[in-house]
Amino acid sequence: MSAPGPTARRRRRAAAVTAALACSALLTGPGAAAAPSAPPAPAAPSPSPSATVPTLDWSPCKPGSPWDCATAKVPLDHAAPAGRTIDLAVVRRQATDPGRRVGTLFVNPGGPGGPGTVQVPQNYDAFPKELRERFDIVSWDPRGIGNSTAVNCFDTTEEAKAWAARPPGGFPVGAQERKAWIDAYEDLGRRCEKRDPDLLRHVSTADTARDLDLLRRSVGEGQLNYLGVSYGTILGATYANLFPGSVRAMVLDSNIAPQAWTDGAGQRDPRTTTFLRMGSDVTAAATLDRFLTLCGSAPAARCPFSAGSPEATRAKFDQLMQRLRERPIGPWTYAKTVADTVNSLYIVDPGWTALAGRLQELSQGREPKPPVYPPPPPVDRPNPYLGDEQAAAVWCADSPNPRDPAAYHALEEDSARRAGDAGRFWTWAAEGCATWPARAAARYDGPWNTPTPRPVLVIGTRYDPSTPYKSAQAMAGELADARLLTNDGYGHTALFNNGSSCISAYESRYFVDGTLPPPGTVCRPDRVPFS
Repeated sequence: MSAPGPTARRRRRAAAVTAALACSALLTGPGAAAAPSAPPAPAAPSPSPSATVPTLDWSPCKPGSPWDCATAKVPLDHAAPAGRTIDLAVVRRQATDPGRRVGTLFVNPGGPGGPGTVQVPQNYDAFPKELRERFDIVSWDPRGIGNSTAVNCFDTTEEAKAWAARPPGGFPVGAQERKAWIDAYEDLGRRCEKRDPDLLRHVSTADTARDLDLLRRSVGEGQLNYLGVSYGTILGATYANLFPGSVRAMVLDSNIAPQAWTDGAGQRDPRTTTFLRMGSDVTAAATLDRFLTLCGSAPAARCPFSAGSPEATRAKFDQLMQRLRERPIGPWTYAKTVADTVNSLYIVDPGWTALAGRLQELSQGREPKPPVYPPPPPVDRPNPYLGDEQAAAVWCADSPNPRDPAAYHALEEDSARRAGDAGRFWTWAAEGCATWPARAAARYDGPWNTPTPRPVLVIGTRYDPSTPYKSAQAMAGELADARLLTNDGYGHTALFNNGSSCISAYESRYFVDGTLPPPGTVCRPDRVPFS
């Protein structure tokens, strides 16, 4: 999932944010259109044997860059490989110890909406050293996203900016803002339907899994080595069940439960959203509570927002939210601050410390300073357009969500009773799907238990603000053969938030020689936040 519920304004800065945060951009409040109901999705077609394996003509992304770039041409519709083709932007960093090279490791950094050509180079140093030494690391922008043939529903940058200013920041508060939000995403869907309706029907997870198999063949690998985080886990599970014999090693980190993604068998009238089925609201609330507990247990020198105890710090946060409801501080409304809080819980270092600083500034009535972003990675197109419609095109067409915009306010109140402020945020993150105009032409709804040559390694984090630990348990249970590795830590994804040398060691050993951690293995972070 690219960062939870970010707006188009935020997601366009993908080159400047960490991959795990952009990973939550996959969890965005997607666009909308006016169709009252979506037609049932047809069964995913079998892969066509006549699809041409793309040729990757690698060259340095920029002069002197360690990253190579290439473009792959793949069928828009894998059931009609002789028809229209689309482009996939691909990047590669060759193994730094070629004498000990094992093969190619494909990485999807999340989303949908995460541009791998930007996020993976941006976060290359987060990969365990042994993986960088022994694998060519390859990523790509999935169809519909970023530098590939992308969903873009605006004629000009100005039009896109004007639309992005319409939805309230974070989520809507009150009837007037709810109407503005719903109207904006309904308009986005109408625009998208006019621009390229065929593309909207062919950006499913199954389509991307078929692209991935062509990319595997294009680099000469007999079997796939794959690391998928967040949304990349449902992509990996789809690949493993469409191409089970082609899996050499697969790690799924911070999982979406398959049944949550499909709503069982992809019912026509889902009662709740993908995020609420997953439990994103409850896990975000638990992670926020852990943040406030650890912050309150630390002195202010280590956590600026600390009020001296966990109880006092929780009360301080609740009081701040109430004050912001009544009196925003500059652009910092209650909803914007909740959204910023959930997003900032993705990355422990520096995310949690920076969040504590912003909350403290707000508690003292001051507008926080704007964040400082890292420089763009050494690739030729580090800042692609990443409007909300790109995540929506995948998410809304592939995963069932309620089709009645009026249902979301009641869902919000129900979630808020379970999960407080985070429930309001996560409910509205999916509302744009209510009126999204397209359904995937080739959607994969299961089964999920097709045997693979080797077990899949599934990693789940206890305190994850978007993909709950129970989703990793569900993924491990639904796959034919999987081993669950527990990260008893914090944040979204063990890879990009990897403060655990234990996780790194098990991950590396599994990719190199297939060794799995013992059943029931629990890893802990090298350092507890604010300690």
